[in-house]
Amino acid sequence: MTGLDWVPQSCTLPTAERPLRVEEWDTLFAERLRQVTRMDPRLVRLELADGLGVEDRVRDLAERESGCCSFFAFTVTAEPAAVTLEVAVDPAHKPVLEALAARADAARGGDAR
Repeated sequence: MTGLDWVPQSCTLPTAERPLRVEEWDTLFAERLRQVTRMDPRLVRLELADGLGVEDRVRDLAERESGCCSFFAFTVTAEPAAVTLEVAVDPAHKPVLEALAARADAARGGDAR
C-alpha cells in the first residue's frame, strides 16, 4: 500500500502535502503502535505506547487530519502507559478507515484483531 489511491476525493489536504501526512501517520505507528482493534467496520481503536510528548503528538495529528478530512472523528484518551486513539467514520468512508487500519498493521508488522 505505497500509493495514495485510497485517499478520498473529499480530502482537502493539498495533493503535494498528502505524502508528508501519510509519512507522519506511518512514523507514529512504527514508533508507538501496540495494537489495532477493529471495533466494527466504522470504528478502529489504536493503542499507542505512551512517552514524552506522545499524547500531544497524537492530538495534534488527529486535529490536523480532522481539518482536511472532516469525515474522520477522532477520540484521544490518555491512559497509564498508553494513548488510545479511536477513529470513526461515516458509512461512505469505511474503505478509508480500513486503509488506515491496514497501514497501521503494516507499520507495526502485524495483523489486526
